[in-house]
Amino acid sequence: GAGVPRQEMKVRAAELLDRVGLGSRLVHSPSQLSGGQCQRVAIARALANNPAVLLGDEPTGNLDQKTGGEILGLFHELVAEGRTVIMVTHNADYEKEVERVIELHDGVVVRQ
Repeated sequence: GAGVPRQEMKVRAAELLDRVGLGSRLVHSPSQLSGGQCQRVAIARALANNPAVLLGDEPTGNLDQKTGGEILGLFHELVAEGRTVIMVTHNADYEKEVERVIELHDGVVVRQ
């Protein structure tokens, strides 16, 4: 980022990749990563500026159940740290895993 020394950015990137379980993949290119790994890189990038709120738009949509569960577990950790995670999903199985559900149908709130 602007005004941040390059070495500091590298250290922060390594910390974030460790956080999402990809510390060993620091030097890999995106083509060498699985779909789940790319998704975790995207989450690490989203966390780079230490946001209070994280928005996940279908963050588990293209992942197998195990990898999707790992992403959901990471979101639980972020919430435990005091962050807000807003996740858009079509997977109704996640309802039991979250604090609050707001259901939309054709852009209208039908349940909250």
